[in-house]
Amino acid sequence: QVQLVESGGGLVQAGGSLRLSCAASGRAFSTYAVAWFRQAPEKEREFVAVISRGVGSTYYGDPVKGRFTISRDNHNNMVYLQMNSLKPEDTAVYYCAAATNPYYERPSSYDYWGQGTQVTVAS
Repeated sequence: QVQLVESGGGLVQAGGSLRLSCAASGRAFSTYAVAWFRQAPEKEREFVAVISRGVGSTYYGDPVKGRFTISRDNHNNMVYLQMNSLKPEDTAVYYCAAATNPYYERPSSYDYWGQGTQVTVAS
């Protein structure tokens, strides 16, 4: 079992930055891949980024490439999403999710989810 808690959301002006955190509890956190997804009102949940278990390879959705960076600290059971050059279209609830061997971009392949944190980017 893994419990995930996101934090760090808020209101920011376009062009600004935020860092989201995902705190995990439970054993063997390093054996899980952890992803960030986001969901805007009346839209489907969208893949943002993932960091693999083990070596920590990263993979990003096209809308955020070059602007967002995912990282993890296995010692402290944390995953971060650094978001730079934010745009109004980045406004959404951001979720972290974990699984041992997910199909990265598919939400249904993740076993554990946090409650989400709201990010609002004002134009």
